Amino acid sequence: MTTNMAVPDNLEIPRAEEVASAPRVVLVGNPNTGKTSLFNSLTGLRAKTANYPGSTIDVRRGPLELESTTAQLVDLPGLYSLDALSPEEELAASVLRGAGENEAVPDAVLVVVDATNVERNLFLVSEIVDLRLPTVVALNMIDAAEDASISIEVERLATLLKCPVVAVSSRTGSGLSLLRKAVGDVLLDGAPKEHVSCTEGCAGCLFSARYEWAGQVSAECVDTPSSHGRRSAALDRVLVNPLGGLIAFLLVMIGFFYLIFSLADVPMTLVDRGFAELASVVAGSFPDDDLRPGLWFGLAATITMGVGAVAFRAAGIAWTSRSLGAAAIVSILLGLLPAAEFQSLLVDGVIGGVGGVVIFLPQICILFFFISLLEQSGYMARGAFVMERLMRLVGLPGKAFVPMLSAHACAIPGIMAARVIPDWRDRLVTILVLPLLTCSARLPIYSMIAALLFSESPLSAALLFVGAYVLGIGAALFSALCLKKTILKGEAIPLVIELPPYRLPSLRNALWTVFERGVLFVRQAGSVILLISVILWGLATYPSIPDDELPGELAVRLDTARQAAEVLPADVQRELSQARLAYSFAGRLGRFVEPVFEPLGFDWRINVGVISSFAAREVIVSTLAIMYGIGDDSAEDQKSLVETLRRQKRADGTPTFTIRTGLSLLVFFVLAMQ
Repeated sequence: MTTNMAVPDNLEIPRAEEVASAPRVVLVGNPNTGKTSLFNSLTGLRAKTANYPGSTIDVRRGPLELESTTAQLVDLPGLYSLDALSPEEELAASVLRGAGENEAVPDAVLVVVDATNVERNLFLVSEIVDLRLPTVVALNMIDAAEDASISIEVERLATLLKCPVVAVSSRTGSGLSLLRKAVGDVLLDGAPKEHVSCTEGCAGCLFSARYEWAGQVSAECVDTPSSHGRRSAALDRVLVNPLGGLIAFLLVMIGFFYLIFSLADVPMTLVDRGFAELASVVAGSFPDDDLRPGLWFGLAATITMGVGAVAFRAAGIAWTSRSLGAAAIVSILLGLLPAAEFQSLLVDGVIGGVGGVVIFLPQICILFFFISLLEQSGYMARGAFVMERLMRLVGLPGKAFVPMLSAHACAIPGIMAARVIPDWRDRLVTILVLPLLTCSARLPIYSMIAALLFSESPLSAALLFVGAYVLGIGAALFSALCLKKTILKGEAIPLVIELPPYRLPSLRNALWTVFERGVLFVRQAGSVILLISVILWGLATYPSIPDDELPGELAVRLDTARQAAEVLPADVQRELSQARLAYSFAGRLGRFVEPVFEPLGFDWRINVGVISSFAAREVIVSTLAIMYGIGDDSAEDQKSLVETLRRQKRADGTPTFTIRTGLSLLVFFVLAMQ
């Protein structure tokens, strides 16, 4: 019969020195044991995600409330053995051994064991108890074990392991209070003198000895019915079948992307309208240029410091004397700008730059929501297993599957996900080819080109979209093959993966994953694009064109309007914007690179759009709207933009946007890795 907690009677634990004010408890376990769910339950979701010191691997920390103290709970990456095969496993093993730089061994170890598969998890347990650290074993998912009629003698298991064992369920919350008590007790009592030994004999027999010991312990403590696992085996006959698995995977992915793009449409529209309204409010709230210089300088500097504080907070930059000094210098310099130019900086540079990133946040969040559901259900591991056969043909490992899937929303989270690939060559190849995959930022460009070339043929427009996706995937796979055959030679490491049991995913955990990844995306992507947007704003704004260099007709109309003290007509404002942009550094650069892009059919105005897109790909749509005198690229002006682009003529009278030019622009952005 299963009980909740047991501490072995023969456990002789000496009293330790007084426990430090903030003891450190590390949470370890095999992948797919519910470790992160248990972490969330123990910390109340009050976690902080950050890179572990000296590495680029994310770990999570949170407060663990105990009876006598508050410990720091550290959620280490999942691992199967202390003999590390991946960067994540290497980090976890080094933390447990205290092998990191200025790193002490943890005060206690909380090992998470899947109660439905105790034998396989005991291999890692045997390695950890050999470290002779204060250890508690958490039998997680005990409710799932009971539902499967699996009986575990917890007291007997604790006696054999010579450490406390607690049966818990992170889903229902049962056993959590007993687990906290067990952790608090081992922190006070310290490491046991007596520990389990399962590796006596020759060094070369360690692995077999551990597996043999795990089997013996499991046979003595766990009673599993013969029918256990039959349902998973029946599903796996289809889902991991070379043919049936591939068909099932394609169907899942079609539904996956359909839901991402369909569900994200409304929130993306709301975000877009929200930033447009914010820009309108900011634009209408600025004082006239006749405001006293001293008062305006103070106002502009204050606004800049406020925006800088928000940006620092988003990017995770701490306020130090150096960062505060840099922010003060920037605030002083921007405070010297005239009101109109400062307004343009905020509206076009800051709000426009942030909005260009945040508008795609709904797609990013929905992507990670469904990825979390697929991972928790157990299907993601099977999808990677099915795709590994195809990806190995071009030298990519099966673990590159999830990063490539993530890159279809944005390359940044895909690159972040590539860190799980153990071999550095495979990891580098994956990172290098991910930007070739079609991300959501390219979709506005594809929509514009499809409407421009095939507005009368929806089927042709749809095929254009499909062709763009296929071209991106093909280019990524071909590039990976070339890299693996040349400068990054090496055989792809075969995929060794545990196929977890099928489980009902937790909506709570999926939503928490969405929150964490969304914040991380805004921090790492938003701050960078904001900086680039501000720089490009400066390139597109300066130098200002003198009145005597304006085109004759425009100069006359502008002078007339100024003398009459009238508001400039919209068409005059558009012509003036075009003249200023053409005279700016960005406009000059567009003309300078015109010979390079001329074979593609681009003129200098398209070149400016291409250059501006290095901040964010979709920026080319708004840039072309300004360059060709349309205004902005809002939804109501989309038709006007397409019609005006069709009417554009070159100096020789031929259309600017031919099918060749449109397809060249499409292929350029499919293959562009900016």
